[in-house]
Amino acid sequence: MKRPLIAATEDLPLPRQARSVAKRERILEAGRALFRARGYESTSIEDITAHAGVAAGAFYLSFRSKRQLLIVLMNELTERLAALDLRPAASKDMQAALREFVAALFRTDLEYYGVVRAWQEASLTDRELRAMHAEIESWTHARILSVFRKLQTLPHARRDIDLPAFAQMMDRHFWSLLARAATLTPRELQREVRIAADVMHRYLFK
Repeated sequence: MKRPLIAATEDLPLPRQARSVAKRERILEAGRALFRARGYESTSIEDITAHAGVAAGAFYLSFRSKRQLLIVLMNELTERLAALDLRPAASKDMQAALREFVAALFRTDLEYYGVVRAWQEASLTDRELRAMHAEIESWTHARILSVFRKLQTLPHARRDIDLPAFAQMMDRHFWSLLARAATLTPRELQREVRIAADVMHRYLFK
């Protein structure tokens, strides 16, 4: 299943000068930071440009709205997710291996915790964003299911289990955890990730 290209239909302004491209990157970075700290509604375009150290006009050279900035950031996250190596290795200690596997996935998304938080907040009142997220969830569910099917081929894996339903449950849990991660301490997040990995281990292995 191909990655959803949620920014493909956006009429994005495309800056060409090196200085404008650099400003666009600073705006993206500011959006990630402020969405993590404040959420979507409490972050304004003025806040973003001030944090990025650019004039307000620079924002509109790259984005037509705060909503469009959020879509671009979410599209970046799905790009990162698509690049992940989802081939868990066999181990004598599969519980420890799963803990490290899940922890590594969450470390990859570290910069985007606030983006997921803002995305879910904005989706509450935006039907189009909800539709986009449903498409993204279908994709991530399929990827998680493929991981579980690979794990099911390993020694001591359970055979008589409902992998699609479990994959959907874990997919929704991971999205919820990503949205909450921006408000958790590193220790709290580590604990949540460990619990998720242990749930996977108990369900998937004897």
